Amino acid sequence: MIEIHVASDKEALGQQAAARGAQAIREELASRGEATIIVATGASQFEMLKHLVAAEGIDWSKVTAFHLDEYVGLSESHPASFRRYLRLRFMAPLCNAPTFIPVDGESDPAAAVKQLNKQIDGKRIAVCFAGIGENCHLAFNDPPADFETEEPYLVVNLDEACRRQQFGEGWFPSLEAVPQQAISMSIRQILKSELIVLSVSDTRKAEAAKAALEGPISNLAPASILQTHKRTVLFIDPPAASLLSRKG
Repeated sequence: MIEIHVASDKEALGQQAAARGAQAIREELASRGEATIIVATGASQFEMLKHLVAAEGIDWSKVTAFHLDEYVGLSESHPASFRRYLRLRFMAPLCNAPTFIPVDGESDPAAAVKQLNKQIDGKRIAVCFAGIGENCHLAFNDPPADFETEEPYLVVNLDEACRRQQFGEGWFPSLEAVPQQAISMSIRQILKSELIVLSVSDTRKAEAAKAALEGPISNLAPASILQTHKRTVLFIDPPAASLLSRKG
């Protein structure tokens, strides 16, 4: 069962999610001397990342950070680039920066996927930070998501609901400008994480949150697969939690 924490607002949500993830990183460093994590992007991660980079007691030089996804064909200089997002919001504030493994789909997505799959192979993931899309996607695994592939990363097609969300959040000047493909971490790779910390906010995510937490497990609601994960913790604000029957 997914552990649920309803925060008073986005700021508290981000603070609590970061604290839970930071504690997992500290524990991993204490027990193993290094930690591998997965970071996420998008509007849902703004507050979480702000607090995560301010967390005390983490030797970031011993951390390796992968991330969930990136658009195909997008340069890092584009305002919507997730590599750019993470370099600005995650890497730049840290004096003792982690090893960052970027997902680069700009020129040769197939080669990028092959390299990423080699780099993440055999890694123990201490914590994966993630969100849930308006269409209930997990990373860029839009419905119907592939629940079976064991490939860590893959090239996926983005559905219209996903592309409308990216446009609606202001990352692109028009719907037509949103790429139709992305490189995404697969569902099964995400599920290998020791801990998954979800940050979900805003009324527009309420239906997706209900489907993920209380609906049947289905590839038509990709985040519902988290009901099977051993240790997923959700931090959610009241608007996004408004349709949930269970709020704790």
